[in-house]
This record gives sequence, C-alpha cells and structure tokens, in this order.
Amino acid sequence: MITPRRVPEQWRRIGPAVWYPALGLALLAASFVPALHSRGTLLGSVPNRPFDAVAVVAILLEALPLLVCRRWPVLCLTLVSLGFAVDQLRGYHSFAGSALPIALLTVGSRLESHRRATVLALSGAYVLLSVALYRLGTGDPPIEFVTFYLALALAWGIGVWLRGNRTAEAERRRRVAAETLADERSRIARELHDVVTHHVTAMVVQAEAARWLTDAPDRLDQSLTAVSDTGRRAIADLRHLLDLLNPDHGPGTRAPAAGRLRTLVEQTRRAGQPVEFTEEGTPAQSTGSADLVAYRVVQEALTNALKHAHGSRTSVQVHHGGREITVEVSTAGTGASAASPGGSGRGLAGLRERVGVLGGEFSADPRDGGGFVVRARIPGGSAS
Repeated sequence: MITPRRVPEQWRRIGPAVWYPALGLALLAASFVPALHSRGTLLGSVPNRPFDAVAVVAILLEALPLLVCRRWPVLCLTLVSLGFAVDQLRGYHSFAGSALPIALLTVGSRLESHRRATVLALSGAYVLLSVALYRLGTGDPPIEFVTFYLALALAWGIGVWLRGNRTAEAERRRRVAAETLADERSRIARELHDVVTHHVTAMVVQAEAARWLTDAPDRLDQSLTAVSDTGRRAIADLRHLLDLLNPDHGPGTRAPAAGRLRTLVEQTRRAGQPVEFTEEGTPAQSTGSADLVAYRVVQEALTNALKHAHGSRTSVQVHHGGREITVEVSTAGTGASAASPGGSGRGLAGLRERVGVLGGEFSADPRDGGGFVVRARIPGGSAS
C-alpha cells in the first residue's frame, strides 16, 4: 500500500516515464487541431503554408521522439531539431515545435559526457538554420534569432542546473551512507571491545593463576571453573550482540544491563581483584540506554583494573538518581598510567563517546599517590 508520505518518492520514480509520453502525445494531437494550425513557434517570418504530407512528417519528428526522450535524450533532441527545422523552413509553424525546448532541457539534465561538443554542434546548426530562415523570410531583424537562441539557452541551462542538483543530492546521499556505515562499524567495534575484552582479560588472569595452583587441587578446580564460567558468559554476550545486529531482532528483547552489575563485580572478584561494590537508589522505570552505558563504564574500568592494577583494591560506586546515573570506579595502584592504559585506548574513548551522546560527562584520571579513577554522569529516565 502506498502511504501519503511515499507518494512524492513514487512520483519521482515513475513521473518522468509518464509525462514525457503524455507531452509528446498531447503535442501531436494539438498539432492536428484545425484551430491550432500555424499557431506554433514562428521563427524568421517565413510565410505560413497549409499542412501537407511533409507537415505530417515534421510533426511526427517533433512530437513522437518525446516518448523515448528519457531513455535516449540525444537521439530525441536530434529528431526533434530536424523536425523543427523542416517545420520552420516550410512555414508550417505547427504546435509540435514546443517539443524543442523540452528536448533541450532533458538533454541538459541527463547528458553525462561531450556536453561542450553538443552545445557547439547545436549552436552551429542553429546558425545555419537562422541564415536560411533569414533569406526565406520577410527580412526580420537578426535580434529575433538572438532572442530565440537565448530562450533555448535558458532551457538548456535549466537542465544543467537540474543535473547539478541531482548530482549534489546523489553525492550527499553517498556521503551520508558512508558516514552511517562508519558510525555503525564504530558502534559494532565498541560493542565487541566491551564484550570480549573484559571476559578474555578475566580468563587470562584466571588461567595464569591456575598455573601456580597445581599443588592445590581444590583451588585449581575453582580457578578452572571460573575460567569455564567466564567463557560461557562471553559466548552468551557475543550471541546477544549478534542478535542485536540481526535486522529481524526486535528492540524490546534487550535485557537491562544495570541488573547484572553484581554479577560483573563477582566475576572480577573471582579473577583475583578485590572489589568493593556499592549501589544506591532505585533504578528508574525507563532509563533508555543509560543503564547499558553505566554497565559498560563499570565493565571497562574493571577490565583496566585487572590488566593494569591486578590485585589492587578497587571500589565501584553506582548511584541511581531520579534523572541520571552516576558511576565512580577507583583503583589503587603503583602508577598513574593506569588511567590511560597502554593498549589501543579504544575502550575509554568509546565510553567518552557513549556518555557524550547521551549528554553526560565522563572522565578517567590518575589518582594522587597512584591508581586511577573513572567517573561518569549519565542522564537517564524521568523522575518518579
């Protein structure tokens, strides 16, 4: 079903294919109406002549090519120009002569190459026609031919302007598509980074610890179980991410991330990182994507703590306000460089972008005496 909003789009697609033939047939029919005989374009003041067989041929050459003007514009203009020349030289002055500016406008808007050569060829042909009409006519001043040439040039110029607008619009759409694709790739890269890095980091830390527990079977079993559980969570999160990338995936199936913060903290503790977790306030009924962003902030900060300050005391504080969520993750350490980890930097940069999109504030700074602190203020749902 075609909705009202889609009518302009549908018309842009099928409109030219309809009105070109309609114009051609209308001009053809009007040219044979007795009242309109010799009422068309008059150039050069050649005396009027009654219609004959040659007149029929000239009218057909002027009107019928419009039926294929959209597909073969140059051929259409050539035939229309030939018919127009015969029409004027023979003095028929038929109504079908109006097809010439239409054909000129179309060629100007659709011709992709050899435009300058086409203009020169048409101008030369017009000069020859003007000279012939001047000699056959009653001696009208040359300014008449100049004026008509300027009118034809205006039709050509309008076509060139339309072509320029169409090209600019195509370029704009191409640029928007490229930017949209780049943004989507960046978003996917951030999601993969957030999902994979944390789980893999925890697994690496747990596996490294297991190497030193061969003499303690119970602790070794716990460590390997933690690695296995982390792997399963990584697979589940990756499947969830792939579901989100599926075009058929509904927006309502995304699980709220804020409720998984305790699970995230517990997983980090099992990887050997002492974490103090405090969560205050009641999550709002509707927070949009704020809860997911808060989860990602805590996840990235804990991942950096595991990588750059393993074993150091870490504090996670999350406060749910009426209109925003605030997050603070601080880790004690031996150096300030942990605030800007030596990896790709994609994680913190991605968080800053995520929070900024929601109109929030994000910072990742070194602490006095070592370690680092990550803070985020994320606007969320309405006040209850």
